[in-house]
Amino acid sequence: MDIDPNTIPRSFGTHDGTFHADDVTACALLILCNLIDPTQIYRTRDPALLARCEYVCDVGGVYDPQHKRFDHHQVDYTGQLSSAGMVLEYLRTKTLPQKEVDALNFSLIRGIDAHDNGKDPQISGYCFFSHIISNLTPIRYDATEEEMNEAFHKAVTFTLEHLTRFLERFRYNLSCRGDVQKAMASYRDVLIFDQHIPWMDVFFELDGERHPASFIIMPMNGQWKLRGIPPTSDDRMRVRVPHPDSWAGLMNEDLKKASGIDGAVFCHKGKFISVWKTKEAATRAAELLLKRL
Repeated sequence: MDIDPNTIPRSFGTHDGTFHADDVTACALLILCNLIDPTQIYRTRDPALLARCEYVCDVGGVYDPQHKRFDHHQVDYTGQLSSAGMVLEYLRTKTLPQKEVDALNFSLIRGIDAHDNGKDPQISGYCFFSHIISNLTPIRYDATEEEMNEAFHKAVTFTLEHLTRFLERFRYNLSCRGDVQKAMASYRDVLIFDQHIPWMDVFFELDGERHPASFIIMPMNGQWKLRGIPPTSDDRMRVRVPHPDSWAGLMNEDLKKASGIDGAVFCHKGKFISVWKTKEAATRAAELLLKRL
């Protein structure tokens, strides 16, 4: 594709007609990084207009990051990326930190790539991000160009909000890394935190599988939770030490009688977490469970 010398600054070109998660997400990523203007989005297959766009995604038959061209449909491209994955890799070298690119890829983008290239599992009953974006297309097949473009912009806005919130949450999790690291260094059997923070992802990133702790104790909504730690990052539905069968599903006085601990609130029937009125009560419950080992 030839690039017109009269390029429209901060513009984005993609194909018209039905949109998919890859072109929508590619567009949202570029807006997120302040590289394109939402008012300069062109949905067309006109080569002359596309040549004037600063960024072109999912159309044009060219993958050339240096010239900001990101298509994957041409025969000479044999990789597994869609336009979303191509743009994310481009942003790895431009604006987004390595950790954020990896987090986006692992949590979202590689699934979009797989779906667009016909490689996703298509499991009945499971809804993936690409399915959600597909549901944002006009319902009628005979939708007008104006209706399709309006739907595309709504899908981009939805995706941009999702990406923004995802990165805000990821950055918040990273900001708690020091607190988790300190707890892992300070405690052996039970990690105790003085504030309610995300801990599990960071715990396993810090070699938590080798750490001997079985529980965490943490404040939550004016109460204190005693939560079992999973054996591994990939096996989060189990815990290293479950709560007793005799506590499962009990609340308040019933849990107090079963445990012998004042301040009992609730024990989940899955035996992975219990809630207590005070830090002292949660600590006492942890001590009882550890004595059972």
